[in-house]
Amino acid sequence: MTMRNRPTARQVRLGAELRKLREGAGLSAKEVAGLLNSSSTHISQIEAGSSGIGEERLRRLAAHCACADEALVEALVAMATDRTRGWWEEYRGVLPPVFLDVAELEHHATFLREVVITHAPGLMQTPDYARAVFGYMVPELPPSELTPRVEHRMHRRTVLEGDNAAAYETIIHESALRIRVADREVARAQLLEIIRNIEEERATVRVVPFDTDGFAGASSAMLYIGGPIARLDTVLRDSPHGTAFVDTESQLDRFRQLFHKVEKAALSPAASRDFIHQVAKEL
Repeated sequence: MTMRNRPTARQVRLGAELRKLREGAGLSAKEVAGLLNSSSTHISQIEAGSSGIGEERLRRLAAHCACADEALVEALVAMATDRTRGWWEEYRGVLPPVFLDVAELEHHATFLREVVITHAPGLMQTPDYARAVFGYMVPELPPSELTPRVEHRMHRRTVLEGDNAAAYETIIHESALRIRVADREVARAQLLEIIRNIEEERATVRVVPFDTDGFAGASSAMLYIGGPIARLDTVLRDSPHGTAFVDTESQLDRFRQLFHKVEKAALSPAASRDFIHQVAKEL
């Protein structure tokens, strides 16, 4: 198969899972190469995500590794044979690769869970709100870079639309509702957009008010992306240094627990909707 100059996060994840299968079976890359009539170099390229693998070879690999998890094998086959060229491809070479990676992962998500502390959820941001967020970057982005970032963020919202929309739950801290990234008009429009998503049943929203006792989860921001099976879930964590993809089983379990811990501190969906309405009225 053709070598990839820059594999996507999803392709890298597939390779990592195949490496786990091989290492779990106690096999070296050289041994697997012999079983698949390949080379150890090619096996290393597959495991790095820089080269693809066909369905027949993947199933042979799983059999040689004595993998009895049929759901995992089928999920890996689906990843290996997927030829989707989604809307995000139009931004290749225009935006940093991580933007495309996030959109692709969301496209394939079985569910989405998010915790936001300082900004409105990206999947529900208005164009003006997103423009203000991206426009605050240092150094300041020129229009040629700012505009496609805003367009990309607006296109991401389509994952919540249609019959096959992913189930989306988000927990929003009150600070994200009150921080004005622009002016009052933009802030109010953003709150109304969140309410619209609630009323159209595109999202389940819970709010953690300032006066909640015992909430020390200011660092809990995350986007949890459900895979076809739990082992293939992914967590996105943003930092000043960029976006990190977390997918080890121990870390995934930690973030599942963290989401449910934050959820317990939040208001019910109905009370949260009323809370957001009240904040909007105050503007």
